[in-house]
Amino acid sequence: MTDRVPVRRALLSVYDKAGLTDLARGLHDLGVELVSSGGTATALEEAGIPVTRVEDVTGAPEMLGGRVKTLHPRIHGGILADRGRPEHVADLETHGIAPFDLVVVNLYPFLERPGIETIDIGGPTMVRAAAKNHAWVAVVTDPSRYGDLVEELRAHDGTLGADTRRALALDAFAHTAAFDAAVVAWLQQDEALPRHLVVALERAAVLRYGENPHQQGARYRQVGRRGWWDDAVQHGGKELSYLNLFDTEAAWRLVHDLGDEPAAAIIKHANPCGAAIASDISTAYRRAHECDPTSAFGGIVALNRPVPVELAEALAPVFTEVVVAPGYEPGALEVLGAKKNLRVMEAPPPGPLERDLRSIDGGLLVQDPDEVEADRTAWKVVTKAVPTEEQWLDVEMAWRTCAWVKSNAIVLVGGRQAVGIGAGQQSRVDAADIAARKAGGRAAGGAAASDAFFPFRDGLDAVAAAGVKAVVQPGGSVRDDEVVAAADEHGIAMVFTGRRHFRH
Repeated sequence: MTDRVPVRRALLSVYDKAGLTDLARGLHDLGVELVSSGGTATALEEAGIPVTRVEDVTGAPEMLGGRVKTLHPRIHGGILADRGRPEHVADLETHGIAPFDLVVVNLYPFLERPGIETIDIGGPTMVRAAAKNHAWVAVVTDPSRYGDLVEELRAHDGTLGADTRRALALDAFAHTAAFDAAVVAWLQQDEALPRHLVVALERAAVLRYGENPHQQGARYRQVGRRGWWDDAVQHGGKELSYLNLFDTEAAWRLVHDLGDEPAAAIIKHANPCGAAIASDISTAYRRAHECDPTSAFGGIVALNRPVPVELAEALAPVFTEVVVAPGYEPGALEVLGAKKNLRVMEAPPPGPLERDLRSIDGGLLVQDPDEVEADRTAWKVVTKAVPTEEQWLDVEMAWRTCAWVKSNAIVLVGGRQAVGIGAGQQSRVDAADIAARKAGGRAAGGAAASDAFFPFRDGLDAVAAAGVKAVVQPGGSVRDDEVVAAADEHGIAMVFTGRRHFRH
């Protein structure tokens, strides 16, 4: 590949006109001949920048409502010619075609306005042609690159380097790939599990490492979409790690699943180890931390209200990896900023997840995201005892929290405070025993949630021994009658939701 290529002739055809006139004026000042089409040419003419229209090059007018204008040998021959091959140069001379050295194109706004008329044909064709021939042609699809492009041309006598052209070609192919992926998704928009799943991702951040230091890690985002991470602000602390992101995502979603009242959630190793709802956010945090202070050491704290100074002062003595909240009251950031290793995140609410993807050999497992529902009107009380209103509040919170605990999962709640969480056990009775042990008597009169049905009464007996007076579970076991009978024996109200929340 030739190291530096002079730019003497450029083709400009953009939908997004941002930065267009500045770019064109900079190119013109460098002596570059400008060729353009349609609205792009009109914009340049109105700005007083000399430009040759595409139809004057091709000798053919735009037709079919603008669908055909650049699809012509005099355009694509000028883009695709490999000037290192004598036969290509001869073809250009024979047919009177002048080569292009720079192609500036961005595509129709299909992501914003999907439809047949925003499926771009000529644009991707020019972009791919120029990217293929990046040995001789530079292609720019992103207006944010215009300034650097002009600066390099000015600094190097109107030439662009091989590394620049290659990087621009990579961006260009990624640009058209993302465009095609969006079209594929749109054509299957009514299919829950589409026949073709084409996901275009771009790297948003390189992380120090993955789950472990010997693994590389990065955060990617879907092209054309922004998640809450892209709008979050880190006010202090070290760089976020792979596990920081993974656990903070879980904490931020859990605290928003707990409802609209002040709530706090603490996550450790992807599992909740504390959650509470209270009349104010400081009390919610204190009660969440009381659930399991030992496990909260080095955890992630999520809060759904701005952090006041008193809460910051309560947080500061506890070793915490990340705290995430919608905001911080005056003085709170100063208190938390004194903890040099604490990552302090200010973030908008999380958006809905589209799909859940997991790698397996040769491909992916794909499923809908697990949405947590806590609608008591759709649930069924199956015991003689019925939850009181106070118990219903605990039942609902226990169910919402349990859905975020790795299976098998048992959560004990009292006074809308998680008091015992048993996570990730192969045996449900073991999960119940762990939750009861952690509760240490604090579950008396409260509620228990199980992410799946009790296969035997032993699990129910274990939460009954912890003192709960209400249990929520999906139901559906062949021994449901035995479990319900056991609940009646203990004088416990039991609610069937009809929905399981396994999490692996």
